[in-house]
Amino acid sequence: MNRDLTEGKPFKVIAFFALPMLLSVAFQQMYNIVDSVVAGQFIGKNALAAVGASYPVTMLFMAFALGFGIGINVIVSQLFGLKQYGRLKTAVCTSTVSVIVLAAVLTVAGTFVCEPILKLLDTPQEIIDDAIKYMLIYVWGLEFLFVYNSVNSISTAMGDSRTPLYMLIFSSLLNIALDIVFVTAFKMGVAGVAWATFIAQGLAAVLASLILLLRLRKLEGNFKMFDRRLFVNIIGVAIPSVLQQSFVSVGNLFVQSVVNRYGPDVVAGYSASLKVSLFAVSCFTTVGTAVSSYTGQNLGAGRTERISPGVKSALTLGFITAAIFIAAYSSVGNYITRLFVNGEDSAKVIETGQIFLWCVSAGYPFVMAKVILDGVLRGAGDMTSFMITTFSDLIIRVALSFALAPALGFLAVGLAYPIGWLPGMLLSLFFFKRGRWKGKLGVDRNADV
Repeated sequence: MNRDLTEGKPFKVIAFFALPMLLSVAFQQMYNIVDSVVAGQFIGKNALAAVGASYPVTMLFMAFALGFGIGINVIVSQLFGLKQYGRLKTAVCTSTVSVIVLAAVLTVAGTFVCEPILKLLDTPQEIIDDAIKYMLIYVWGLEFLFVYNSVNSISTAMGDSRTPLYMLIFSSLLNIALDIVFVTAFKMGVAGVAWATFIAQGLAAVLASLILLLRLRKLEGNFKMFDRRLFVNIIGVAIPSVLQQSFVSVGNLFVQSVVNRYGPDVVAGYSASLKVSLFAVSCFTTVGTAVSSYTGQNLGAGRTERISPGVKSALTLGFITAAIFIAAYSSVGNYITRLFVNGEDSAKVIETGQIFLWCVSAGYPFVMAKVILDGVLRGAGDMTSFMITTFSDLIIRVALSFALAPALGFLAVGLAYPIGWLPGMLLSLFFFKRGRWKGKLGVDRNADV
C-alpha cells in the first residue's frame, strides 16, 4: 500500500512507516548472519573466515546497487509528493533499464577482478580458494541484487514499507532453509551458502517486480520507457551516492587488509562480529532511509515545516534502538560470537569478536544520529553535504586502523569505528542546522512527461 507521508503527526507517520522497514532489515541481516553461522558451525572456522574475507569485496558491488537505489528513491519520492504519477512511472521504467545494464556490466567485470582483489588484500592461503568461489557465485547474482534493491527503493519512496518486509521474510526463510540443505545434506561447502543466497534473492526479485508492476498500473498518467531528463535527475543523485558507497567499501577493503595480517582466527572473529554489528547499524540506516523518503515527499509537497519534527521523532526511535543493541552487545557479546563457531580451538575467534563488539557498540549513538541526519540531506538531494559527512568519518576510521595497529593490534580496528563516527555525526548536524538542503529539489516541478 502506498502511503502519503505529508499528512499526520510526524512521530506516528515515521514510526508506522519505519517499523516494517526495521523488521525487513532484521530478516535481511538474519539470513546474512545465518550464512556465516552455517559456514562456521557445519563447515569450519576457515569457511567462516572465507565468507568474511570476501564480504568487504562483495560490498564494493553492493555499493553500486545501494547508491543507484538512493538516486531512485529520492526522485520517485519527490515525484510522489508532487503527485506527478506519469513522470513517476517514467522514472521507474528509466531506472529499471539503467539498473539492468549496470548490473550486466558489473557482472562481467566482477568475474575477472574477484581473484586479483582477494590476493591483493593478502587473504590467508588457507581460505582464499573458498573466498574466490563464494565471490564468483555472488557476482553471478548481481542482476537479481540490483533489481531487488531498486524495486525496494521505489516501494519505500511511494510510502510502501510492507511489501519489502514480506519479500524479505520470504527470501530470508528460503535462504536459511537452502543454506542448511545445501551444506548439511548436499555437502556443497561454501558454494552451498552462496547458491542459497543466489536462489532466494532471485525469486524475491522476480516476485517484488511483479507486485510493483501491478501497483504502477493502478496509477494514472502517461509514461515513457526511458526519459533522458529523468535519467539525468536520477544520476545526479545516484553518482554521488555510488561514489560515497564505493568509498566506504574501498575503505572497508583497507581495514580488511589490516585484519588479514592476524590470520584466519582473527579474520573469522572479525567477520562474525562485523555481521552482528551490521545488524544494529543497518537498523539505524533503515530509520535514516525512512527519513529520506519522508523528506523527499514533504519537500515535493512544499511542506518543509514538517521535516524537523520528523527528524526529532526519528532520533527518539533511533536512540531506543541503539540502547537495546548497546545493552545486548556489551553484556552477551561473547555468547553471540560463540554461535558462529564450534570446537575448543575457537577461543581466539570468540575473543576477537567480543573485543570488536565492545568497541563498536560504544559508538552506536553517534552513527545512529549521523545516518538519520544524513537521511534529510539525501532526501533533499543535498548530496555534496551527504558525501562530506561520510568521507570524513571513513577517512578517520581507516587512518586510525593503520596508525594504531602496530601498537594495539586488532584493538585498533575496533576503536577506530566509534572515534570515526563522532566527527561524521557532528558534520551531519552542522549541515542539517545550516539548512541549505531546504532549497534543494532533484526534479523540476513543472516538467511534462
